[in-house]
Amino acid sequence: MLSLERAFTDKSITNVLCIGAHPDDIEIGCGGTVQRLLEHNPRLHVDWVVLSSNDERGAEARSAAESLLGGLGSAGIRIESFQESYFPYHGADVKRFFDQLGREITPDLILTHHGNDLHQDHRMVAELTWNTWRDHLILEYEIPKYDGDLGRPNVFVSLDQTQCARKVETLMKFFQSQRSKYWFTEDTFWGLLRVRGVEARAPGGFAEGFYCRKLVLL
Repeated sequence: MLSLERAFTDKSITNVLCIGAHPDDIEIGCGGTVQRLLEHNPRLHVDWVVLSSNDERGAEARSAAESLLGGLGSAGIRIESFQESYFPYHGADVKRFFDQLGREITPDLILTHHGNDLHQDHRMVAELTWNTWRDHLILEYEIPKYDGDLGRPNVFVSLDQTQCARKVETLMKFFQSQRSKYWFTEDTFWGLLRVRGVEARAPGGFAEGFYCRKLVLL
């Protein structure tokens, strides 16, 4: 197995863009990976963009992001208010937002939704991410759901138990509006972390899985 550990440890990644269609998406998809990046580079800058929210969920999203980022590095947290589940029907407005974001942010690494996700908002975010940043490293994260669209990731980030615990605790503590949903449970998040850890033979036993469409090694 080829390790690209230096991408984390040599501080060559200085700017990361995390994009989530909804509050909690980023934490679910890549909360552990963001922790690892920050631990290796406390001066990392993270742009954290959530596209859909209302007053309650927007407050949850901001509090969770601030907690997970933990005061390390610097962060630009943006919480937008596009209507949840209607992204494809407001496509022009969402596209214009991405165009503006692309003019403002030039990241070294982008963490975004998987292009084959069956949720229409997630899928559109992935498409517009690739439309906007064509010459960047993009890793697409996964979100467990009823649709059963989990696939076979081709990139894994190994995590230890402490990083996983912080990710899960952040989700359960800050997203109180989601606690009534049958899938929003600790064992859902721990289970996926463990399965991906098995697939990656992760030293700590846990991992997050990503999909990479294109990787250029120089």
